[in-house]
Amino acid sequence: MSTSEFVFGGLLLAAALWHARNIRRKRSRLPLPPGPKKLPLVGNLFDVPAKYQWETYARWSKEYDSDVIHLDLAGKSLLCFAQDSFPMLFDLMGWDFNIAFMRYGDEWRIHRRIFNQAFNLKASKKYEPHELLASRKLLKRLLDTPDEFLGLFRQMAGELIISFTYGIDVQPTNDPYVTLAHRAIHTLVTAAVPGLYLVDSFPILKHIPTWFPGAGFKRQAREWRKLSRGMMELPFMETKRQMDAGISPSSFTSDSLNALKDVDAGDPAFYQEHHVQATAATSFVGGADTTVSALGTFVLAMLANPEAQKKAQAEIDSVTHGDALPTFEDRDSLPYVSAIVKEVLRWKNVTPFAVPHRLSVEDEYRGYRIPAGSVVVGNAWALLHDETVYPDPHTFKPERFLLNGQLDPSARDPEAAFGFGRRRCPGRHMADSSMWITIASILAAFDITKAVDEEGKIIEPSYEYASGVVNTPLPFKSSIKPRSIRAAALIKTEEQ
Repeated sequence: MSTSEFVFGGLLLAAALWHARNIRRKRSRLPLPPGPKKLPLVGNLFDVPAKYQWETYARWSKEYDSDVIHLDLAGKSLLCFAQDSFPMLFDLMGWDFNIAFMRYGDEWRIHRRIFNQAFNLKASKKYEPHELLASRKLLKRLLDTPDEFLGLFRQMAGELIISFTYGIDVQPTNDPYVTLAHRAIHTLVTAAVPGLYLVDSFPILKHIPTWFPGAGFKRQAREWRKLSRGMMELPFMETKRQMDAGISPSSFTSDSLNALKDVDAGDPAFYQEHHVQATAATSFVGGADTTVSALGTFVLAMLANPEAQKKAQAEIDSVTHGDALPTFEDRDSLPYVSAIVKEVLRWKNVTPFAVPHRLSVEDEYRGYRIPAGSVVVGNAWALLHDETVYPDPHTFKPERFLLNGQLDPSARDPEAAFGFGRRRCPGRHMADSSMWITIASILAAFDITKAVDEEGKIIEPSYEYASGVVNTPLPFKSSIKPRSIRAAALIKTEEQ
């Protein structure tokens, strides 16, 4: 980069900073929420932690004795509770189809209605056969290649989601749709961290040309956009091709497109083909890495808490007598297994932060002024680790959800793991049932213990997680073996 280019780029950034600091906005007499000390011009731009942001924000909440923290990102307010969607994600990377990033309005309501119709509590029951089959396939693969358990979780999640969303049969290994989704989601997780890209604080920067000094983010977004659009378009086109050929099985996409033929344009329930395409892709994204994260956390929890594993296995044996694997009909009889699922969601929740959104008008919260245009982020991690609600919150303890051996209706459900209010994950019912049958099946068939090296020494897992929008365990080793010869035979029989 030449000196003149560097100087010009610096002047442009300075102008953007000055503009952001001098934009007129409505003022009130109420104070802003507390937060770290602000620097001149840049505010708290350099205080945004690079990793594990939810832990830092939770610490600030305690330090300032407030459940809402204010950060000044060079003139733009960020409030974390314990954006328009980001320009990097929404405008440049092509994730504008995803309901999680949409601004509230008519388009959002259409997508939400389609989601609710397909994935509400009652409708989700029809996907249970898919979930049961996916869990049985997983058991067989764990029997064959137990050391690859994290990859097998990813394969199962991809198969399940593609099956009920598009009706497409997935290849056993290296499936192109699963691979594409994984690559696209990786870019999403990377770019969705608040404060990571300057363009999210200064949206005007999205208009600079790709050759401009400092525009590396635009060149990166251009490549990443190919992945997000491909993930949305390719499986949808395959389902339409199968429908035209008369060979498409029932799926969310095919059923929604067929129903569209009977909906009049004047009907309040009217939607268009692109709504189905976007909703299908959002479903595809929402369940892939989150499932891998939750199941990885489950394995880590069993390694750290062998007594919890033994209790769950004893409960399962009392119901199945070792003659069958659990089914959804057994759920009410397995409260300890259900408590494990709840504690997995709470202990290392999959999405520590809610998706950031921009406040369209100025508001007030507990005597604090929340400026219009503020980016608001819900800190689910802080809520699920509140010691006043969950004593000893960093300990894995399924018993916190039980009373006299049954699920305690007065215990706060870890529903914050699925988001908040009308932005709450619309696929949460299916996610919960899929997790339950998978965890119950693994506990029924396998013992999960710490791996040992060639010298017979125990390999301690690190229990470390990647820092990002999805809280995923870093790769670790574990020993997953059939509980008995009988259990191994049962796996082979059930999978067939």
